[in-house]
Amino acid sequence: MDILGRYDRVDLPDLGLFDIHAKIDTGAYTSSLHCHQVHIVDGVLEFILLDEEHSEFTGTKLTFSEYALRDIKNSFGETESRFIITTTLKIFNQEITTEFSLCNRGSLKFPILIGRKILRDRFLIDVKKKNLSYKHKRRQHVRLRKKHS
Repeated sequence: MDILGRYDRVDLPDLGLFDIHAKIDTGAYTSSLHCHQVHIVDGVLEFILLDEEHSEFTGTKLTFSEYALRDIKNSFGETESRFIITTTLKIFNQEITTEFSLCNRGSLKFPILIGRKILRDRFLIDVKKKNLSYKHKRRQHVRLRKKHS
C-alpha cells in the first residue's frame, strides 16, 4: 500500500489538470474540487475549474450530462447542496474513477481535497510527509529520460 503525506500533487486527466495541489483530508468523506460559475443549462451541468489566480486556470467551461446533487457537510459542519461529478484521479500511477463535489475553494490553499472515500483501502497517511506521489512520478520521469538517452 502506498503512503501519502498531508498534501500532494495529483492529475485529473479527463479534466486536463496535471500536477495540481491536493490536500489529503482524512476528516472529509468526499473529495472536492474548486470551481465556479456552476449552472444547469438544458439539463447539462456547466462549470469553470479553478479561478484566475491559479496557474492552471484556462477559463474553459466543462460540461457533464451525468451528475448528481447531494447534501454534503462542509468543514464547519453545515450542510450544503453540491453537484457531484465522476472523473478519474491519478495518483501513484493509480487511475481511480471517483466522485468529486464541486465547490468554491478559492479562499483555501488547495484547489482539491482528497477525502476518505478515495483513501480507504488504497493509501496509508503519514502527516509528516508531503508530495510523495509527485516525487515518485518525477523520479520515474527522470529514469525514463535516462533510459532513452
